[in-house]
Amino acid sequence: MSQRVLTTESGAPVADNQNSATAGAGGPLLIQDQHLLEKLARFNRERIPERVVHARGSGAYGYFEVTDDVTGFTRADFLSEVGRRTETFVRFSTVADSLGGADAVRDPRGFALKFYTNEGNYDLVGNNTPVFFIKDPLKFPDFIHSQKRDPFTGRQEPDNVWDFWAHSPESTHQITWLMGDRGIPASYRHMNGFGSHTYRWTNAQGEAFFVKYHFRTNQGVRSLSAEQGAEQVGKDANSHQTDLLQAIERGVNPSWTLHVQVMPAAEAADYRFNPFDVTKVWPHADYPLQRVGRLVLDRNPDNVFAEVEQAAFSPNNFVPGIGPSPDNMLQGRLFAYADAQRYRLGVNHTQLPVNAPRAATVDHYGRDGLHATRYGSRQDKNYEPNSYAGPAQTGQALAAPLAVDGWTGTHEAPAHTKDDDFFQAGELYRLMSADEKDRLVANIAGGLSQVTRDDVIEKNLAHFHAADADYGRRVEEAVRALRED
Repeated sequence: MSQRVLTTESGAPVADNQNSATAGAGGPLLIQDQHLLEKLARFNRERIPERVVHARGSGAYGYFEVTDDVTGFTRADFLSEVGRRTETFVRFSTVADSLGGADAVRDPRGFALKFYTNEGNYDLVGNNTPVFFIKDPLKFPDFIHSQKRDPFTGRQEPDNVWDFWAHSPESTHQITWLMGDRGIPASYRHMNGFGSHTYRWTNAQGEAFFVKYHFRTNQGVRSLSAEQGAEQVGKDANSHQTDLLQAIERGVNPSWTLHVQVMPAAEAADYRFNPFDVTKVWPHADYPLQRVGRLVLDRNPDNVFAEVEQAAFSPNNFVPGIGPSPDNMLQGRLFAYADAQRYRLGVNHTQLPVNAPRAATVDHYGRDGLHATRYGSRQDKNYEPNSYAGPAQTGQALAAPLAVDGWTGTHEAPAHTKDDDFFQAGELYRLMSADEKDRLVANIAGGLSQVTRDDVIEKNLAHFHAADADYGRRVEEAVRALRED
C-alpha cells in the first residue's frame, strides 16, 4: 500500500510536520509558516460550547423495529407495519455535571433518540425517569442554576440544591426517584428510558390520543449504591462510556422494548389529575402498557466529537401522526432545545451527517448562514411562493388540532380533582421494600444534613411529611442524627 500524503486543509502537500519554519537554525519562528499557523488556529477552535445540561454523554447507532400494530392510534409511517425497521441514533447523558464530569454519579440520565424516518427525522428527548422536578419552563433556568456550580464558590452547593427544592414542592416525586435505588444506573444498558412528557398521536381517521413512552431495558435494571458509585468513579470516571463501547464492540448489542400508555384525547379533561403535568405518572391500572417495538443498538460512532458531541436533538422534530400535548414543560422545550443547538453548532447544524435526514429528502428555502452546504441549483429560488416549481406546502397538519379558549395572560394550571404535589411521591415510597426505604432515607439525609440554614431543612422535611408520615419521620430523624454528629 502506497504511503498517503499529508496535506494542509487546502490540499497542499506538507513538507515537514516535525519542525516549524524559523529564521535560520535556532532562530525565531516565521509568520509565513502557513502549516504551523493553520494547525494552531484549528487547535484553538476544536472545542465548541458544551451543552448547558446533558453535557457529558455517550451515543450509538442502531434500529427500531415495530413488533405490534399501533395503526389504530397513529398514522406515523415508521410505525405503520409490523417488522418495519428504522435507523436510529441514541445519546445517553448525565444532566447536571459538565463535560469533564464522571459517569457513575447520582443524577437523572438523558435518553434521547433520533429516528431517521422516511418522513423526516423524529426526535424523542426523554430521561431515565418518568417524571421531572418542575412543571413550568419559566423555572428551568433557575432550577439548573441551583444544581450547577455556585458563581462564588465554584462548587455544587447543597444549600443551593435544597433551597430550590424547598421552594418547589412539585419536586418531591422526582427527588424520591433520584434518591432511591435507581438514582445511579450501573450502566446506560441497564436503565429504562421514558419520553417523560405526554405526546399526541393521531391516526389516519383523525382521531387523537395522548401517549407516554416507556423503553424497558432487556438487560434488566441494575443500579449502584452511593458507595458503589463512588468506588466506580474512582476506578473509571468513564465507566458508562466504557461499558457501552465495549459491549457493542463485542457484539453484545443492548436493546429496549418500547411500550406506550394510550389515553383517548376526550378523557384528558376529566382525568383525576392533570395528565400533562410532567411531575406525575399515569398509573398503569388506568392506562396499561401496550407494546410497540424494540430498540437495538449495534454500531459505535467512528468519531465521538462529530457524532455524539455534535448530535442535536429537538422535541419539535415531529413526523405526521405525532405532535405535542399541552404539557407546559414540553412546550418550552420545543423552542429551547433547537435554539440551544443553533447557538452551539450554528443555524445549519441539521446539515451535519449525524443530524441530517437519511431516509427523507430535505427541500426548503434556507440557503445562508455559517457552514451552509445546501446550495441548490442556480435555478432554485430562496423565497416562496414563486413561479419556479419550488417546494410547496402540503396543507396536511402533522397532528390533530387542539381546541383552546380563555384569556391570554399568566395562569396557574387548572386544578383537577386529585392534583397534588405529594401523593405520587408517597405512593412511590410505599412501593419500596424496607431495604430500599433505608437507602432512600440515607441518601436524602446525606445531602439535606449538609444544608446550613434550618428554615431550608424544615421546608424540605415538610414535603416528605406531606408525602408519607413514615417517610417524613424517618428523613427528619436521619437528618437530626447526622447534624448532631
